[in-house]
Amino acid sequence: QVQLVESGGGLVQAGDSLRLSCAASGRAFNTYVMGWFRQAPGKEREFVAAISGSGGRTYYADSVKGRFTTSRDNAKNTVTVYLEMNSLKPEDTAVYYCAGRNTEQLLTSFRQYPYWGQGTQVTVSS
Repeated sequence: QVQLVESGGGLVQAGDSLRLSCAASGRAFNTYVMGWFRQAPGKEREFVAAISGSGGRTYYADSVKGRFTTSRDNAKNTVTVYLEMNSLKPEDTAVYYCAGRNTEQLLTSFRQYPYWGQGTQVTVSS
């Protein structure tokens, strides 16, 4: 059974930091590209970051570059992917999702990922 479970969201103030986690199991996620996306109310789901299966390659949206960092821990049965978010802004408020796909390409469209978590809410107050 495929499971992606995000955690670590919460309510913070502008300038604060948060670290999101995504525990993925049920597939060989240690070889999958993992992506982070976010969706604010009334807006389309947007790309945030992606990381290759080995963790050696990453790619970020311009809006988060220099503030967010993604990494991963490829354990035997469960892969954990992280999104370290620093210098948070009110415009970062959204539900954050992790997603996975068996590919080597750092994909940026949510339509290209078949596996998704349930999301975790991040709210940044000004």
